[in-house]
Amino acid sequence: MKAYVFPGQGAQFVGMGKDLYDNNAEARELFERANEILGFRITDLMFAGTDEDLRQTKVTQPAIFLHSVILAKSLGADFRPDMVAGHSLGEFSALVAAGALDFEDGLRLVAARAGAMQKACELTDSTMAAVLALPDEKVEEICAGIDGVVVCANYNCPGQLVISGETAAVNAACEALKAAGAKRALILKVGGAFHSPCMEPARAELARAIEATDIHRPVCPVFQNVDALPHSDPAEIKANLVAQLTAPVRWTQTVRNMIADGASEFIELGPGKVLQGLVAKIDPAATVSGMQ
Repeated sequence: MKAYVFPGQGAQFVGMGKDLYDNNAEARELFERANEILGFRITDLMFAGTDEDLRQTKVTQPAIFLHSVILAKSLGADFRPDMVAGHSLGEFSALVAAGALDFEDGLRLVAARAGAMQKACELTDSTMAAVLALPDEKVEEICAGIDGVVVCANYNCPGQLVISGETAAVNAACEALKAAGAKRALILKVGGAFHSPCMEPARAELARAIEATDIHRPVCPVFQNVDALPHSDPAEIKANLVAQLTAPVRWTQTVRNMIADGASEFIELGPGKVLQGLVAKIDPAATVSGMQ
């Protein structure tokens, strides 16, 4: 069975989506529609901007979403997923690709999400850090013993976790994790503490936009970040989307559950190869490929 997976923030690169724009009339039309909806020419920044431009959350998130979704749409009848999932922001791409969200609604939500996250980042001095080569349970235990807010935010693959929270607490956790035997505990270049309680102001703001948006029954199950389980019921999808900003991305468990449900081939749609690498680490027997 085919599982399509969609990347999140961090996979962006200058030139992303340009081939699609240049060689596919339907793709070009969707990109131009996106420029209108966003109120600025995001295509100029995607195709010929700077790394700095693309690192701004308000640009990064819609850019990755557009690349992934337009790629899926350009496949036409060849896009026949048995199941889909997306990493963090990629969940919105997955929902549009599977027909649960309309293209325009999805883009508006992603733009609202980016704006809300940017604002939340400015309220608290916060960050994220990658932790390598410690069991998940050990990382959770150490984070729980640190003063201040620091939590596990992304369970990416066995031995690779991301923690998130207030900068001082994340720094303290990094020192404690290294002392406990972590191979690395590395502060990431991100705007703030995504998937942590620091995002509560953004969650509340985005919740209103999600509640006001129509969600349809998808063409296949969507495995969602918050519980790593397949969902097709629009009300459940909506509730999980609202919870997503302050909850961890359970990617390891998601991939394992997709495999348990019959996924044998994983295809990453969108910029980069991050998810292909994670899937291969979670299950070396899985077939992985990507399109960008």
